[in-house]
Amino acid sequence: MNEINIRLERMYLRISCNRLIIIILFFLIMMLTGCATAPKVNGGDDMALADPYEKINRLSYNFTDSIDRIFLEPAVNVYTEYVPGAAQRSVGNFYDNLSYPSVVLNAFLQGKIRQGFEDGLRFIVNSTIGLFGLFDMATHMGLAENDEDFGQTLGVWGVDAGSYLFIPMLGPNNERDISDIPISIATNVLFYAGYMVGATVLAPLTVLGAIDKRARLSGPMRIRDQAALDPYLFVREASMQQREYLIYDGSPPLEIYNELFQDNLLQSNFIDEVSD
Repeated sequence: MNEINIRLERMYLRISCNRLIIIILFFLIMMLTGCATAPKVNGGDDMALADPYEKINRLSYNFTDSIDRIFLEPAVNVYTEYVPGAAQRSVGNFYDNLSYPSVVLNAFLQGKIRQGFEDGLRFIVNSTIGLFGLFDMATHMGLAENDEDFGQTLGVWGVDAGSYLFIPMLGPNNERDISDIPISIATNVLFYAGYMVGATVLAPLTVLGAIDKRARLSGPMRIRDQAALDPYLFVREASMQQREYLIYDGSPPLEIYNELFQDNLLQSNFIDEVSD
């Protein structure tokens, strides 16, 4: 009886801690949203309005880039060299499947009812027949993989992107899209799996997920390093273009398309590789 009570107390503490983390993230996001209001600039250029906190964003970018080069990049180099390509694809499929409930939820929130049901079926198929997502059986069955998040949902609802923000360790963002952070955490299966498997299993899975995500960005990172005179500006423009591309499901209005893609073809290639 005492062992049962101890286990129940431990489970309660885990749930309480995870709830506390979500609450803290939520309030941080609300504070960032409230503080990051673009100032009114008369006669200033569009980029000054889009990125009024460039100095702070550059500091965040440089800090994140330093951490990446010191810690993540060496781990990714070992991962890509010694782990077979087929195994890397399975790892990627596994983490994509864990986060796919967010895609299902946001498809419905955007009014894409048919896509929402298909995405739900895709998640079920890959979670069962695909062995917890290790194998993408749904694609072989004709169920397309989609990319939806709460930031896109707000964009579809007409919410303005607001100012550009570079969040340390999380990367490019904006006032609208940071609202997706707590949503993506709360809809990720790995978040709830932590209650069952414990920190000893959850921590390695989280680290492997970070390495896998960084490995999939290796190609775009090389393009950035080789082609960009100013990597910060390159990442900013490419990320803003990608968000518009996703919100309009790959078919932005003609005036937006011309504005986004007429300046830099390399940035378009960067977006394609990130999307892949």
